[in-house]
Amino acid sequence: MALSKRELFQKRRMRVRSKLQKLAAGRPRLSVHRSNKNISVQLIDDAEGRTIASASSLEKDLGIFGKNNVDAAAKVGSAIAERAKKAGVEDVFFDRGGFLFHGRVKALADAAREGGLKF
Repeated sequence: MALSKRELFQKRRMRVRSKLQKLAAGRPRLSVHRSNKNISVQLIDDAEGRTIASASSLEKDLGIFGKNNVDAAAKVGSAIAERAKKAGVEDVFFDRGGFLFHGRVKALADAAREGGLKF
């Protein structure tokens, strides 16, 4: 029986997350979610189970409200890097979820690296 697209995505997501958590070494997780209309990212401390910082293309102060392209992803990446530095976090591990590291996800990661995050 063939698996649905959603089931394949979930398998891929859990495979990526389990591999990364073995290498985490106590660092927070930079988790990305991409939809057709928006992109969002959270900096999560898994040990305490809380979100340290977040950024999204839904935020009106970023000036990209309702846009979901590579430029919007880059602005979200630089915003999360700035907010992580305010929270005192520099080393993270990048959790792309089940999404391919290409296009918008890659633009977000590159902007976060340029902003000072290490992963």
